[in-house]
Amino acid sequence: MPYSSPVSGRILVVDDQPANLRVVSSLLSRHGYEVTTAADGAEALALLSDLRPDLLLLDMLMPNMDGFALLGEIKQIPELLRLPVVFLTVAQDRDLLLRAFDAGAVDYVTKPFMPEELLARVNAHVGLKQTRDRLERIARERQELVNLVAHDLKNPLSSIWFASDMLLKGETKPERVPRYHRMIHDSAEDALGYIRRYLETQDTSRKGEAADSATALREVVDWLVDRYALQFEDRGVSLQTRLPSASPMVAVDTLVLRQVAENLITNAIKYAPSSSVDISLRGGGPGFWQLLIEDRGPGIARDLQHALFRPFQRLAHAGKDDGRSSGLGLSLAKQIIVNLGGQLWYEDREGGGARFIIALPEVAAERARPTAANYAARSRTRGFGPVKNGGQCAISPCEFAL
Repeated sequence: MPYSSPVSGRILVVDDQPANLRVVSSLLSRHGYEVTTAADGAEALALLSDLRPDLLLLDMLMPNMDGFALLGEIKQIPELLRLPVVFLTVAQDRDLLLRAFDAGAVDYVTKPFMPEELLARVNAHVGLKQTRDRLERIARERQELVNLVAHDLKNPLSSIWFASDMLLKGETKPERVPRYHRMIHDSAEDALGYIRRYLETQDTSRKGEAADSATALREVVDWLVDRYALQFEDRGVSLQTRLPSASPMVAVDTLVLRQVAENLITNAIKYAPSSSVDISLRGGGPGFWQLLIEDRGPGIARDLQHALFRPFQRLAHAGKDDGRSSGLGLSLAKQIIVNLGGQLWYEDREGGGARFIIALPEVAAERARPTAANYAARSRTRGFGPVKNGGQCAISPCEFAL
């Protein structure tokens, strides 16, 4: 009878008889499985911590730690609770079978076994386990995508709310009305852009495009000033920049870096509302540039810093947790930057306050030239002024005098 073709997987075989281990290991290896063997339960338990097999083939009656004792230990390890266990038994003893199933086994094979039967049961349970893992991974990735979209829509929607609220109050200076209109329009455009980008991440044919992306860091800083300067001004503080004469290019999509950086800016607005914020650029290690976002707020308490980048971790430092934060912002930001080959970390600022540093690999300027040209065209359309402060900012300082 032909054997069904198995899905490759890892199997741990536990039996106190060396001959059984050799026969089972040889049979499964010939059919594409990665097989590890153990002579008793104690040896198997030591292997399980690192091996993470797709199936455990277990002789229930062994000296020292037998199969029942091993299953009892497995129940105490959350990561192994769903490991399928097929036990090997010499006879179809009803009491033994019931005891094994009660202990957590999902199936059994009698010894001496028929190769066809053993392979069929192994294939079935490994296939079920890997299918379940795949479905859980898909569900997890989709939930992460929902989290990303929900979180990153908060920033443009907050900008829309701020601008519309200022307009509704009717106290806005006439010359600023067009700027608030533009903020509403651009924020809505960004929100749609985020959604389009997330949809495109599901299209594998476009993933190569992201790998080739490059961004001028100064353009991102200019965008941050354009988007958030009015909000700082409304609070009586300022958003300041310190930029080098060079215009470094880094390996990241422009929209992605904007999202990460504005998460840090909005955190500063929330947790240091009475502080101005400084944005600066500097060279990092060889081949890297750093974007720094600093404030003079309360900073992060040392006993909370270890949890700063954990998912769903809301840090109620300085009594500023209003319960509306998802706790995803910094976790997602760090995940995004690390995936791009960079780093994101926190430091206490000298003299008090918080400092977040984004480090990204530098790329050749040629890769970002189309982006820079497009940005310049958009800047002219939006009415940005020329550089007037010694090359420090592409936005007219008189327009954003704070």
